[in-house]
Amino acid sequence: MNSRIKNAVPHVVAILIFLLVAVLFCKPVLEGKTLNQHDTGVTGWRGSAQNAFDVKEKTGSFPLWSTSVFSGMPNYQIALEGKSALPIDLNKVMGLGLPKPMNFFFIACVCFYILCVVLRFHPAIGILGALAFAYSTYNPLIVSGGHETKMMAIAYMPLLLAGLLLIYTKRYWIGLAVATLGAMFELMANHPQIAYYFFIVAGAVTIAYLVKWIKEKDVKHILMSVGLSAIAALVGLGCYALAFMSTNEYSKYTMRGGKTLEIQGDQVKAVSTKGLDADYAMQYSMSKVEPLVMLMPKAVGGSSGTPLEADSKVIEKLTAAGVPEMQASQFIAQLPAYWGGMSTPGEYSGGPAYIGAIIFILAVIGFVVIRGPLKWALLAATLISILMAWGKYFFGFNEWLLNNLPLYNKFRAPSMALVIAQFTMPLMAVITVYNLFFKVGSGDFLKEHFKKILYALAGITAVLVLLYIGQGYSAAFDQEFLKTPLDPSGSDTLNRAVIAGLKADRQSLFGQQILRALLFMALVLGIIYGVLKKMLRPVLAVALLAAITLIDLWVVDKTYFKDEQYVDKDELQMAEATPSSIDQQILKDKDPHFRVYQVGGMNDNSVSYFHRSVLGYHPAKLRIYQDLIEKYFSGAPNEQILNALDVKYIIASDQQGQQQLIPNPNAYGAAWFVKAVRPVPGNVEELRAIGTTNLKDTAIVQQSFIGNAAATADSAATIQLVSYANDAIEYKSSSASGGFAVFSEVYYPAGWNAYIDGKKAEIIKTNYFMRGLMIPAGEHQIRMAFEPEKVQRGMTISYISSWLVMLIVIGGFAMQWWVDRKRKSVDNS
Repeated sequence: MNSRIKNAVPHVVAILIFLLVAVLFCKPVLEGKTLNQHDTGVTGWRGSAQNAFDVKEKTGSFPLWSTSVFSGMPNYQIALEGKSALPIDLNKVMGLGLPKPMNFFFIACVCFYILCVVLRFHPAIGILGALAFAYSTYNPLIVSGGHETKMMAIAYMPLLLAGLLLIYTKRYWIGLAVATLGAMFELMANHPQIAYYFFIVAGAVTIAYLVKWIKEKDVKHILMSVGLSAIAALVGLGCYALAFMSTNEYSKYTMRGGKTLEIQGDQVKAVSTKGLDADYAMQYSMSKVEPLVMLMPKAVGGSSGTPLEADSKVIEKLTAAGVPEMQASQFIAQLPAYWGGMSTPGEYSGGPAYIGAIIFILAVIGFVVIRGPLKWALLAATLISILMAWGKYFFGFNEWLLNNLPLYNKFRAPSMALVIAQFTMPLMAVITVYNLFFKVGSGDFLKEHFKKILYALAGITAVLVLLYIGQGYSAAFDQEFLKTPLDPSGSDTLNRAVIAGLKADRQSLFGQQILRALLFMALVLGIIYGVLKKMLRPVLAVALLAAITLIDLWVVDKTYFKDEQYVDKDELQMAEATPSSIDQQILKDKDPHFRVYQVGGMNDNSVSYFHRSVLGYHPAKLRIYQDLIEKYFSGAPNEQILNALDVKYIIASDQQGQQQLIPNPNAYGAAWFVKAVRPVPGNVEELRAIGTTNLKDTAIVQQSFIGNAAATADSAATIQLVSYANDAIEYKSSSASGGFAVFSEVYYPAGWNAYIDGKKAEIIKTNYFMRGLMIPAGEHQIRMAFEPEKVQRGMTISYISSWLVMLIVIGGFAMQWWVDRKRKSVDNS
């Protein structure tokens, strides 16, 4: 057999294994079904994006501004489309054209396998690591939730690291090619938070190697490595320029850009902050013990939706307190088994970030017995990820990060930082397997370090036992539950009985999980011992580890990623495309400009699917609109604000929970002239004033914006909407003396321009969140156009960078082939 074909066979086998596992894991897709992802359906992303897709169907391209969510926001934060010189969709190539969600898991496997190939590991090791990385439970959890960009960013992390390691090990040409390709994929996945976590890993790895190179005084290699890595990063960032530049500009005006005022109930006060508020950024933090879910999936109970066991100790405690057993059994259905850090009101956990007990154990063994720069880098990154994941439960450290680490205050959900460990631990595990089973001299190495392996396992056991004995098994849920009235007499005896039962359940389950972990430690030790005594061949040992790991992860994954979550495509499409009776009533109104307010419609984009919604969901709302929501929509909505937003219809629920449509005949329309302009000194006064002012007659404008803004009492003045599109709005006005007009549109200075008879005019921030315009006397044509310069500039840079990617990738592989061929000819001469 040709040597090249022979060498390729193991890799082909690996690809076939990844393909088979992905197909079986997502089997319902083969039956014509699709995953019903709650965050991408009508109530999630799809609802907010539907208007953009409708516009694209008519015009051929996505609009830049969305009119369907939060009364208007940049659409490039919802649905973005760039321009590329690449002749094919490389994501589809990487995923072999597989349908979603098979492609996500397949790509993750392939990228991690490539990393193992770069590290020159045996293909069996690559298969073990790839399967463990791709099917870590957090991945199915986010896929089922619809967080596809997050999954893609995770999947491409190993590919980018592979490119960097090629450069760091002096395989410069192919390293530059792979690193550039990886940087493009990683950044174009468009999940900045995951990319940020990857660069923490890359930074740790780079520092570890720099220390080694400095000791060796290899200045030339340092310069080459830093230079080539910078080229790859810059070209990848260039491909991402459209999303990066537009998002970077937008973030300054959002919740993630800080705030100028604080709203607490009826109180509004001036503040000055940068980035997210600490309390908001620290939501979804892990409790101190919770990172152990990487080893023990039910260490803190599973997910927020996991029910208590039928034999819960809560029943025993309640019956002892005099509650009938049947009533107690029914009551426990309302209680969560989850007791981790995300059990506070308004938070939840979708499931554990389980990486597989075998992988966790192997990684810990590696941290104890392996030497080298990569080990220290991975250990540092792993520990940092745990500290970051603790969030508010390790507040001093994480508050310092928020205040000092560049860009970190733009992100929330600290628990997500465990993505770092989800990458570094499988990588350390495969490094461990390589050193113990396959590296030259591994037999002697294993004999020499077998006691250390025993010490590592004993250390894990000791920590688990101490935690079992020493922790209190309390949860944030407990303090809230104490306030729940259970006893009509006002006594909290029943509450305390329930909490005592919950703590007993938690301790029992934690103990069971320790026994489970001990079983896996025994399996790992047995397999290592088998190789040590030559009862098992290394390849067979790795195959056993891979099989057990996959089965273990599969069982846990399917607890949260069930086949029942798949539905028929036709059924899902029909559900999305079929308007309700209320939607049909609203759709009869052919007025080109009005909005709909749904009571309780926050975090729900179902209204946006068919109409222009006042509320909705997006993780990065405009700051001024968030302030408006907090002040005037946290309770009963302010009537003046609804009218100014041109809300013609209100959707509410009656006492039976049935939706009803309430017309609002007082909506102000698309634009109007006011009789007076009232100046105010700042944001606090402006936000307060709009709630107590007749905004039909009076406009509230800050003194710094007011300029020549004034109003005259021209009762005959009119302004009418001529045409209304996402990126361009036209009006015509008529006024004998001129005046100040207010437009029922959200103020956003980074792109919206106004033109009166073709001449640019200044848009004035009005009523805290709206647009105003001084219009001269006479009849005029007014046009507002969304023309964000950063979008066009970013698109140009992205297009040029896509050409550079092709040049670098093709040239890099070609040059590496030429270098290898030249080396072989020298060796053979």
